[in-house]
Amino acid sequence: MSTTQSDRLRALLEPLIAAQGLDLEEIEVASVGRKRVLRVVVDSDEGADLDQVADVSRALSATLDETDAMGEGEYTLEVGTPGAERPLTEHRHYVRATGRLVKLQLNDDAEVVARILAVDDDGLDLEVPGVKGRKPTARRVEFADVAKARVEIEFNRKDKKEEEA
Repeated sequence: MSTTQSDRLRALLEPLIAAQGLDLEEIEVASVGRKRVLRVVVDSDEGADLDQVADVSRALSATLDETDAMGEGEYTLEVGTPGAERPLTEHRHYVRATGRLVKLQLNDDAEVVARILAVDDDGLDLEVPGVKGRKPTARRVEFADVAKARVEIEFNRKDKKEEEA
């Protein structure tokens, strides 16, 4: 997708998504055979449920049908939420991942797997799990030192509601 089309779609769709209380995370136009697929990824601090995704999908579909933003050819609209292991690229992604285990690839090629305890404008306060019975340790990582970051899937992670009970 050209940057111009991407910018145009973002400008058209972002206000509609924001009106539903969600953030536009990603737009992608891909060719699948003779058809094109417009993939839109939305999220919020509380997450997006299926009803919200359906509402956004209907609003986007109606607007896209009224405009020529996708051109004359056929296309399929797919609206969804980010995957479990999506990259953390924005400050809000780190805030939403507070309490979660993340894998950080640092600029010096070091790799850190730790739980996010707090996020501020400059970086992250982390808890690095102890190895072989040792206690966890605290660590501070500045955003400027992070090359890549991704949430790790935890199958035995306690839900926030369970921890509060």
